[in-house]
Amino acid sequence: MGTEHHGLTRRSVLGASAGLATVSALGVGSATAAESASSVPDTGTHVVTLGTAAGPVVRGPRQGIATAIVVDGALYLVDVGLGVTRQLSETGMPVDRLRAILLTHLHSDHICELPGVLLYNWGPNVGGFDEPFPIVGPGRAGALPQGARPAVAPPTPGTEDLVGSTLSGYAYDVNIRVHDEGRTELDQLVQPRDIRLPEGVAAGPRAELAPEMSPLEVYRDEQVRVLAALVEHPPVFPCFGFRIETPHGVVALSGDTTEHPNVVRLARGADVLVHEAMYLDYYRDKGFTPEYLQHLANSHTDPAGAGRVAAAAGARHLVFSHLGGVATYEQWADPARESFGGTITVADDGQMFSLGGSR
Repeated sequence: MGTEHHGLTRRSVLGASAGLATVSALGVGSATAAESASSVPDTGTHVVTLGTAAGPVVRGPRQGIATAIVVDGALYLVDVGLGVTRQLSETGMPVDRLRAILLTHLHSDHICELPGVLLYNWGPNVGGFDEPFPIVGPGRAGALPQGARPAVAPPTPGTEDLVGSTLSGYAYDVNIRVHDEGRTELDQLVQPRDIRLPEGVAAGPRAELAPEMSPLEVYRDEQVRVLAALVEHPPVFPCFGFRIETPHGVVALSGDTTEHPNVVRLARGADVLVHEAMYLDYYRDKGFTPEYLQHLANSHTDPAGAGRVAAAAGARHLVFSHLGGVATYEQWADPARESFGGTITVADDGQMFSLGGSR
């Protein structure tokens, strides 16, 4: 299946020329003129890169990392980085049909707007959700990396802890609005679930972070099946990538990771692979310390590596997001073209990719 992609914002069309030029030049997929829209179509599967920046730092106009997958009008949200609350509104996401939030890992740049997403989209009076949905993400790490000293306690919360603490921290607001506005109790709607690894997967914060494994099912409804696998983002544990199987095709998301065979497994035959990318020359040129540069190299993927993953997986369309550093379109895309012959797009905020010609 091919993909079409369009700018998706109420105010402007974002990133049309670069993305469409790539599709046209590669001759893969169906390219149409980017269009302005107030919402995604009600039918088909559509991937929207709500925010495309790595963090936690602001180095330009890009919003923090968040990706929406809309399947026949139902919304699935992967990560909730800086700016996603407003982006959900700006791009016309169907938050009243939010079915699940998936968290790749618990770094702040992936979870910092969880309170905003929940509190600003709670209930029909704000056009938001009023049906229960899960928040699926990593469980407790169990320990900090060797030699790390706890600065905040408890030191290794999981997704269930994160959501519980968020609701507790906003308890006064929640209680008042339930009483005064007649809203459904928020803790009845939000259902956190830690991803629990199979017994045969020998992984841990002081062991191998991401051994090769078969993807495991972590969520299913009548529209989608979601699989997860550990990916390597040292020293973070656990960190996951996802595979989302829909009636119209497959979307894979790498999460934060080095070049890793588990991402290949998740992205096998995918119509769209959303993969992180790190442009290390930006950091070298800025004079960052050797230790920090080594950390970036050890825990992220450069564009060439993402191209190799997409090629090995047989993915059809490689979409770069979670962009670390600042680079030109060609500096992101050209290294990936050395190994990957499919469509490559360096995503902009608010860009939409429609699977299989569904619009």
